Amino acid sequence: MVKRWCLIMVKRWCLKNDRGDVRKTFTKPPLAVAAWEKNMYQELLENNLAELTRRLFELYGSRWDFYKIIERLEAIMKKANKERTGYLSRLDDEAVKAAASADVTPWYLDEKTVGMMLYVDLFAGNLKGLIGKIDYFKSLGVNYVHLMPLFDCPKGENDGGYAISSYRKVQSKLGTIGDLKAVAEAFHKNGIRLVLDFVFNHTSDEHKWAKAAKKGDAKYRNFYYIYNDKGEVDSWNATLREIFPTVRRGSFTQLNEKEWVWTTFNSFQWDLNYSNPEVFLAMVEEMLFIANLGVDVLRLDALAFVWKEKGTVCESLPKAHTLIQAFQYVARIAAPSLQFKSEAIVHPDEVIKYIQSNECRLSYNPLQMALFWNTVATRDTDLLTLSLKKRWYIPNKCAWINYIRCHDDIGWTFSDEDAGSLGINGYNHRQFLNRFFTGRFNGSFASGEPFQLNPTTGDCRICGTMASLSGLEQAEKTGDDNLRKMAVARMKMMYAAQLALPGVPLLYAGDERAVLNDYGYRKDKAKKDDSRWVHRIKTDWEKPFEYDSQREVYEFVKKAIAIRKGEKMLGGNDIYFYDVQDNGVFAYRRGTIHVIANFTDRVAHFRNDAWAEYSTDMLSLKKVRNYDVMTLEPYEVLWLKEDL
Repeated sequence: MVKRWCLIMVKRWCLKNDRGDVRKTFTKPPLAVAAWEKNMYQELLENNLAELTRRLFELYGSRWDFYKIIERLEAIMKKANKERTGYLSRLDDEAVKAAASADVTPWYLDEKTVGMMLYVDLFAGNLKGLIGKIDYFKSLGVNYVHLMPLFDCPKGENDGGYAISSYRKVQSKLGTIGDLKAVAEAFHKNGIRLVLDFVFNHTSDEHKWAKAAKKGDAKYRNFYYIYNDKGEVDSWNATLREIFPTVRRGSFTQLNEKEWVWTTFNSFQWDLNYSNPEVFLAMVEEMLFIANLGVDVLRLDALAFVWKEKGTVCESLPKAHTLIQAFQYVARIAAPSLQFKSEAIVHPDEVIKYIQSNECRLSYNPLQMALFWNTVATRDTDLLTLSLKKRWYIPNKCAWINYIRCHDDIGWTFSDEDAGSLGINGYNHRQFLNRFFTGRFNGSFASGEPFQLNPTTGDCRICGTMASLSGLEQAEKTGDDNLRKMAVARMKMMYAAQLALPGVPLLYAGDERAVLNDYGYRKDKAKKDDSRWVHRIKTDWEKPFEYDSQREVYEFVKKAIAIRKGEKMLGGNDIYFYDVQDNGVFAYRRGTIHVIANFTDRVAHFRNDAWAEYSTDMLSLKKVRNYDVMTLEPYEVLWLKEDL
């Protein structure tokens, strides 16, 4: 039936010979499809196959065997869907019903959803040990847990696990696929969503496909971009941005005297060739295998780089979106409860383009993260408020993942256009921020490390724990109590400003306990050239708090999470950003809750006459008369709920 329908669609296309009519061409399947047996899979197939086929036609429609691609894909989806039994089937039923109702708030927009990301070995030793940490998650209020890459990868250097050697085997030090399934089941029994990475831009050079390509297998050589013409390589490199310039210059790695392979990131990470439909089909199988382990969300790693076209920068190309949408429609058919999370660390205007119901409903919010740190350094909220007002609002039933730190570096991804409108030179400002957060600026409190310093442009990114970047490391080393007080206040302020935002607040494991940088990575041969390990720290459960200040931060975070989870107005997507007279103050409204944060180490002031006469600070239970000018102490933050 699929074969017959696809042939009809292709024939229509050829007769029209008009790409502008593609949406009209690929509409609903023939009526015969409606006569199929009405189980959920068949209904999902019927409702989504046309849109899926349209995307794939844009990518592979010129091939004579296009209908065979669709036919093989349908068999893969059907098999994967059949394997979704037990609680996965229940989750799928709930997701389908929620998607059909305009009145149902998705779980990821619920005020009760709070996330954490972590490396399994650093946090709990292995997967079995992770099950023993469920009580910690529940005590803190976390019910969305992102496990950093845990599939098989090369020994030694492996980009923190982002060089996948097998999508179906867990790293031996962490356990087995069976252990991962047990974690997923235990998480769901305790109301915790499981998040894993889908590293789909590249594999490691130890993956079986790459190994076959090295041996000359023509099929698998076409899984990657392998060239034996240096001129061809140079023509690609001429328009590409260098992502890891300290690893190599350009985006290719020389394999031998005559061959080069595309490696956007590290030399052991080979980019996949999605212009070959065999790659798409193979990666669909891997994606659905991972989904069926019990995964609620897949973080699409490096999604901006997945499609290549000569003469372009090969980032965020239109067909990259088409490809991701094709994966999305596959998921809707075969695993409808699965959600995609975008990881696009690109220009803010490009980040937003990945956030839509037919692409990624969830997205990291790198702009919010970068501008929180920018504001901490400058003590000026103008760029933060301007940028979020322009770029916060996203489609209905989509959500930001808001974070202060993560496993990765901090890239200064603000808009140069926004900065310019405030008289700020983007390049010069990034240089200032790099100096400030590596402690090379006079008066800086931060202890951070540079990452991937580009010798040509002078650009780099910043690494470090939240506590060390906030000044706690410097304070504890010097014994400066005032500096310690300011560092703790800074962290509390940022957490409070983050936790009340719409979307999912995401903690990086250890930051909730204000852990400091660990410079031991410099002695590890496999890690010494990757400064991100400075903030990837093993949890000492026997001594979780080295300083009283760390416990103070933890107790505040725990308290703020509990307050958030008990307040309905902090769910959903509603938000209004204030313009305020004091540029040290960042302010926004959620319903009748007003979040007022002083991002400076000085006294700041705020007034708004548009409220009820009195409000109560949800964090301190302090009463505030709204018509009075409010005085905010350094780094003070208020969650003011109007007394109605």
